[in-house]
Amino acid sequence: MDDVYYTIERAAQAEIKRKGSRFIAEAMVTSSVDKAMTQLEAIRKREHAATHHCYAYRVGTEHEVTFKYSDDGEPNGSAGRPIFDIVCGRELTNVLVVVTRYYGGTKLGTGGLVRAYGDVATAALDSAGRKQNFITVRLRIVIPFAMYDPLMKVVSRHQAHQRQADFADRVTLELEVRRSLAQALTNDIVQLSSGKAIVETLT
Repeated sequence: MDDVYYTIERAAQAEIKRKGSRFIAEAMVTSSVDKAMTQLEAIRKREHAATHHCYAYRVGTEHEVTFKYSDDGEPNGSAGRPIFDIVCGRELTNVLVVVTRYYGGTKLGTGGLVRAYGDVATAALDSAGRKQNFITVRLRIVIPFAMYDPLMKVVSRHQAHQRQADFADRVTLELEVRRSLAQALTNDIVQLSSGKAIVETLT
């Protein structure tokens, strides 16, 4: 469906060692580029003795997706891009993956680095899980008071959620519903009320 996107279920870590080097991956939910940079900076401060902090983030949905990846001093294409490719391969968004490396004294070569960064990022994302989310819209509904109970049955059938309600002579509701179900919900409300309901799209 065009209103579905995926994030990770929880923050997670993983660690591997390759020829003395430690690679520590941290996967976390992030909501914006600024948030991602704040989270990255916190890891850099906490792991200040590390050699590299390579990362990839992807934020947003549909046509408003922003992403970035960084090798942070590792050979070009050996760290940030492998992490990013794994994020994209799982169709994840609103996620930041940072891999901290403590150099162990033995060079791994570009191929070895690609495998190490990719393996530890994969392990962290395996632990983080994958969560389905929906793009939603908000509707404002105004109905006669007597229609409230029948309306709530329609709302439940379309998997919508009541966010606010104001009860007076008429009831004003704010609902949140999956974008792909919004038109069908609107049609059912209009039919239920014989055209008496007022339905406005807020977002």
